[in-house]
Amino acid sequence: MALKEDYNTSFSHAERLHKYIDIVLKEAAIKPKQLDAIAVSKGPGSYTGLRIGVSAAKGLCYALAKPLISVPTLSVLAREINASKKELIIPMLDARRMEVYSAVFNAEQTQIRNTQAEILTETSFQDNLDQTKVYFVGSGVEKTKSLITHTNAVFVEAKLPSANQMSFLAYTKYNSNSVEDVAYFEPYYLKDFVAFNNTK
Repeated sequence: MALKEDYNTSFSHAERLHKYIDIVLKEAAIKPKQLDAIAVSKGPGSYTGLRIGVSAAKGLCYALAKPLISVPTLSVLAREINASKKELIIPMLDARRMEVYSAVFNAEQTQIRNTQAEILTETSFQDNLDQTKVYFVGSGVEKTKSLITHTNAVFVEAKLPSANQMSFLAYTKYNSNSVEDVAYFEPYYLKDFVAFNNTK
């Protein structure tokens, strides 16, 4: 499997995404027309990043007449952790200030609490932590570990949503014919986009 990931924040998705798509196709020695489907991480996440990613995926689907598959970003992130028995996984993405986008998954990678945008406090996820070991993973971990000191909390750093993990979820949806309407599909922003004007 060919894979290309870049977490360098010095460049935008728009600058590199299509170049990387071309690199991956060449490394895999396949032509675009040989693809069976196009998969994209649908969010939640950065408004701009989601727009660019989804626009690129939809453009490829239109041009190649291929189906579109969307995968929840937090489901992808949760797969970075191998929990056991009754342990829980809480993937979290950094939002503004002390806010994160998060969900709760069990050790079988089943989502057991819906995706939410929430303000972190010292008692966040208290009910989960009182019951079992909880793995926190994602870009929201840095500010979470500054607040939560519960002995059942395990903070897994330097892990972000990976295309490597996404491929399994996308393939599963492809086999069940779970595809999107390319014309009407929109990213899962979770919250409305707010533009700020700092000029005076």
